[in-house]
Amino acid sequence: MSAATAVTTDDVAPRERAPLWREWIWKHFGGLESDLYGDTDFDGHMASARAGEVILTKLEANRHRVVRTQDMARNSDEGYLKIVAPVKGRAGVEQMGRQAWVGPGAWTIYDTTGSYAVGNPERVEHLIVMLPKVQMVERGLRLDSLMARPVGGASGIARVALTTMRSTFQELPNMSADAARGAGELITQLVHLSLLELAGQETQLTQRAALKDRIRGYVALHLHNPALTVDQIARALNCSKRHLYNAFADEEETLASYIQRLRLEACIRELQQPGRQAKPITDIALSWGFNNLSHFSRVFREHTGKSPSEFRHESLT
Repeated sequence: MSAATAVTTDDVAPRERAPLWREWIWKHFGGLESDLYGDTDFDGHMASARAGEVILTKLEANRHRVVRTQDMARNSDEGYLKIVAPVKGRAGVEQMGRQAWVGPGAWTIYDTTGSYAVGNPERVEHLIVMLPKVQMVERGLRLDSLMARPVGGASGIARVALTTMRSTFQELPNMSADAARGAGELITQLVHLSLLELAGQETQLTQRAALKDRIRGYVALHLHNPALTVDQIARALNCSKRHLYNAFADEEETLASYIQRLRLEACIRELQQPGRQAKPITDIALSWGFNNLSHFSRVFREHTGKSPSEFRHESLT
């Protein structure tokens, strides 16, 4: 996981807090104006960290508003879908002629490549999650009708998504970079499923795609576990092995082959680490779920054409 960042107004003179907060908001969220409803007293705190491509920010602050104009959005380097999930207080998001008010236990989502406004009319504590927009576009979602709409978090897949976002932010300091990346991918998959449900697109095809997303998310989080097998995944996801196989029926590789490939790719990345970062080959294999070293060497050679030691030597010379 990349290092967490945190800012607070506690150590700043009262007269300097509002302008400094506006500067932090502008920089952190890639161009965003803010105001304090005319208040003169203000305090705020932000802590942010990354889970792969997903950015999670915990924000606590007095009442304030933020606005992004179309010109600001046009000058942004990268497009995100942004989720606000209140822990305390309320948030009102305006975009595309709609307004969505959400409080604790719910969330809403909006598009940073367009203009929007977010009102926080009371002191708030929010979890803000930013996902690269391209990842949702590539999944075939029609986003315009889903922006600035309340997404329930009291039940169903939206609740699973909300719980996962909260727990991921809390546990990120204890995660490795690979685990954090897997958690970010899982958040993206769960948000995708939540938006599919919101759009009412629960066809047989999307259900199979949804199961595939659940499988990939589970695999990403448990790739280190040597007990990760098709049987174990079926039990964890409470479905039959036949459903798992059907989910991957349109893929060029089986589910078992998919798991093995991800493990090999992770081992390859670690074998390419130089100097003090280099770990013994046995430790690398065991840490990525290979509990049989002769099997690991055989499948590694089939995948790369070289033994693990030959691959490491050639990669570092």
